[in-house]
Amino acid sequence: MKSFLSKLFAFYITRSIYSDQKKAVELQHKILLELLSQASNTSFGKDHSFNSISSYEDYKSKVPVRDYEALKSYIDKVRNGEENILWKGKPIYLSKTSGTTSGSKYIPITSASIGNHINSARNALLCYINETGKSAFVKGKMIFLQGNPELKKENGISIGRLSGIVAHHVPKYLQKNRLPSFKVNTIENWEDKVDAIVEETLPEDMRLISGIPPWVLMYFEKLIEKSGSDKIKSIFPNFSLLVYGGVNYKPYQSKIAQIIGEKIDSIEVYPASEGFISFQDSQKTEGMLLNVNSGIFFEFVRTDEIHNENPNRISLRDVELNINYAIILTNNAGLWSYNIGDTVKFVSLSPYRIVVSGRIKHFTSAFGEHVIAEEVEAGANFISNEFNLEISEFHVAPLVVAKENQLPHHQWFIEFKNEGHDLGVISTSLDNFMQNRNSYYRDLRVGNILKVLEIKMIRENGFNEYMKSIGKLGGQNKLPRLSNDRIVADELENYTIDQ
Repeated sequence: MKSFLSKLFAFYITRSIYSDQKKAVELQHKILLELLSQASNTSFGKDHSFNSISSYEDYKSKVPVRDYEALKSYIDKVRNGEENILWKGKPIYLSKTSGTTSGSKYIPITSASIGNHINSARNALLCYINETGKSAFVKGKMIFLQGNPELKKENGISIGRLSGIVAHHVPKYLQKNRLPSFKVNTIENWEDKVDAIVEETLPEDMRLISGIPPWVLMYFEKLIEKSGSDKIKSIFPNFSLLVYGGVNYKPYQSKIAQIIGEKIDSIEVYPASEGFISFQDSQKTEGMLLNVNSGIFFEFVRTDEIHNENPNRISLRDVELNINYAIILTNNAGLWSYNIGDTVKFVSLSPYRIVVSGRIKHFTSAFGEHVIAEEVEAGANFISNEFNLEISEFHVAPLVVAKENQLPHHQWFIEFKNEGHDLGVISTSLDNFMQNRNSYYRDLRVGNILKVLEIKMIRENGFNEYMKSIGKLGGQNKLPRLSNDRIVADELENYTIDQ
């Protein structure tokens, strides 16, 4: 009955989603004006004359693009329990995330915005059911590898990790299907938690598994170790759907497919504390469907302009295909032209579908090469396919001050799953790939400013050991794939293998 009803519900919801896509530009304009109207009497609204804004051009002239640091004075007031600061009343939650320059970040989630987080995850599954007709997974167990659902109260506001907050809003019809249990989910130590999840799920009929790829892979490896089986499908024969997000899936794809043992369907999602941005709506096309009618107004800035004092901002009306944009959002949680730090590219304009291309702060340009996350991830994928390598994780950083008589260069810290590598051949091949991918890098190599890149091998489980050493193993924590400094790289030197 649950499977049958899910198909009817999926048809109804999916029809509404695609109807919204046909009028996406109009809906986005309407959402902006509604948000301004609802927040006109807040402190932020008064400070920025919301009552006098009647168009997107007005909005751009009065509300600048901000990051967390620039919005922090308002959020501090929210944390102190003041009302009507960024949105009406108080938020019901503050989602705590790891910050870069300002320590932990506290992103508001309101009673108006919580539906965006819950319904978007639901809609991703409903689109899948409607397109494929496959709904048997709803009859079995589903696991969501997520953060601790325990919340603390501060000035009348519940505070916790986004995945822990969302765990409190799982629909009743899925509660009996969902794992891990609340008790296991509250285990703080990530390795202990995964061990407990393995114990709890081994005897169950697992059909859907969801999480960030590196932690899904860790869970799978521990299942194999504990059970003595060689494939996940031997343990869970009805496992049919993988839901993932948070990091680029390609570096993990071949390993996860290998350990599962046979091809299964997957759904990519793009949830963030600031809002559930998009989700994969089709198994047949590239990209994730932008959430055009979920309380979020989107703006976009070309990544080569984002650091300008007054970058050119555009709405959905003017986006183009295959351009890297910084994604800027305004929402019904009280974020106004907020730069979330991610970059995206549109791969379809009818409907609006995007792919995540990287992070604004994750780049390498110590020598003017402007290498971005999308390029190094493509490089890692290239050598993985070219040399039949299994790459667990990697990090790229510049070495500006090299050894005596050596030119500066890029260092790639890579943890391989398999052995027998000729690093000289791989380095040369990867370097040529990066030159073809990035003309700035090629000019520096041809001009003898940089020497060929260097690969430094990380010992087995070294990246996990590093993340554990800084208290960021597991949950929603992610290792940056590249950096413009050596903060991560210098620490990773402690986990390298002598070559």
